[in-house]
Amino acid sequence: MVVVGRADSSETRAPPRPPPKKEKAAEFSRVAVVNGKPFADMYFKHYGVNPTIDTEEENVSTFSVDVDSASYALARAYLSRNHLPAEEAIRVEEFVNAFRYDYQDPGAEPFGVQVEAFPSPNRQGYHVLHVGLQGQKVSAAERLPAHLVFTIDVSGSMNMENRLELVKRSLAMLVEKLDSRDTLAIVVYGDTARTVLEPTRIMDRSRILEAINALHPEGSTNVQAGLQVAYAIAASQVREGATSRVILCSDGVANNGITQADSIFQSVKAYAQQGVRLTTVGFGMGNYNDELMERLSHVGDGQYAYVDALPEARRIFIEQFTGTLQLIARDVKVQVEFDPARVSRYRLIGFENRLLNKEDFTNDRVDAGDIGAGHTVTALYEVKFREGQAHGPSPFATLRIRYKDPSTRLEAGQSREVQEALPTSVVRYSLEDASGPAQLSAVVALFAEKLRGSYWVRNLTYHHLMRLWQQLPEHIRTREEVSELRQLIQQARSLDGRLDKFEKESPVATMDFDHVPVVR
Repeated sequence: MVVVGRADSSETRAPPRPPPKKEKAAEFSRVAVVNGKPFADMYFKHYGVNPTIDTEEENVSTFSVDVDSASYALARAYLSRNHLPAEEAIRVEEFVNAFRYDYQDPGAEPFGVQVEAFPSPNRQGYHVLHVGLQGQKVSAAERLPAHLVFTIDVSGSMNMENRLELVKRSLAMLVEKLDSRDTLAIVVYGDTARTVLEPTRIMDRSRILEAINALHPEGSTNVQAGLQVAYAIAASQVREGATSRVILCSDGVANNGITQADSIFQSVKAYAQQGVRLTTVGFGMGNYNDELMERLSHVGDGQYAYVDALPEARRIFIEQFTGTLQLIARDVKVQVEFDPARVSRYRLIGFENRLLNKEDFTNDRVDAGDIGAGHTVTALYEVKFREGQAHGPSPFATLRIRYKDPSTRLEAGQSREVQEALPTSVVRYSLEDASGPAQLSAVVALFAEKLRGSYWVRNLTYHHLMRLWQQLPEHIRTREEVSELRQLIQQARSLDGRLDKFEKESPVATMDFDHVPVVR
């Protein structure tokens, strides 16, 4: 069911075409160097920055949902250590996902969608279109029993910065969250892999905690072996009416055994098709492979999180873990079709590595992201209305969402589709007229765009960004994670000494808000 309205419930082709080509981003070394002071061996993949698209060339935008939030926690880890994050570490959608937006509960429906638009605070002539998905909430008592296999990296690199100790404390918190219906197994890997805890009922907490406390660093890193052992256990635990999941806790470095990523991905994908999903949780700064951890979670039909400190561990393993365990919609795809008579240009902010071809939307063989119980997904577009069309009588776009029921057999599940016209009644006349959560999503996205050096926020200063934060409603500003956002913006401002790489070809004073100049 699609609910079109305010995002704040608390406030009263012929031949197939590839996704649009992204603007060429700056080239990056495989080792991220920030302000001349590198964290050694930080591996990221830069997916570029989405372009602004003319609706007369292509008026349909299609992407897979993504509930990951690792990029925001990674950026926070950089800033807390007095370093500006590497630009390629920034994925805008994961920044936006890290915050709460208080969407309306969809009730009996798998999820609801709330939409609103408002003038862009930085891009002249454009509006921000906010699309929020709220997954159906399931209580802890109603969720399915869970059979979890933790695959823990105990290699020498996990001894750095007490990474393994943070893993152990995170697991201990989770044990208190699970109940008598659940089982937990632990596989560790260094040079080789071995099972240190066979599937054990949570009622036997003392045995589980004893196994957790005994974990210690050893050897090099053979992630392939660790996953093989873990998947064998998880596959044996697959039951009708229960969840079977592998959870990888690692810094992502694979330096022993079969280290070719394609071999690992093939194995992970095969198990995902059998119903065993993979969640990856990253730990550590320096000697960390973000690219591997993110891709493993995508191929494994799971999600990717990053733990930089205990508060984040609590959010992942306590506050949001029911959503990790219980799916409410599978292979969720979003498609927005803009009316070229009403909208002249648009840009999807983020989701660069989740773009789909237009025809992929109705192709049920094309994989997409899942939504868990209570999870939210928020997507933002920048749209340029034709003159006088922002408040006209007819809809300016059509929103479609396609998904599969997670209770159906994986190989035979038929997709369901919902569709809703987006009326101009969702378009606000000013930023101040937008709901608090919608304003918050814009501030978060602009911060991420600023950190990754996006052309589209060149005219946005950190001072302007702070003013936008200060204009948020008080009940939102005073939330802990939003207050922390203010501190991170201030920290980034004090660290950011980068030069504008576009200034020579396109001075900010005469900036083209529709096209990115070619950088020579």
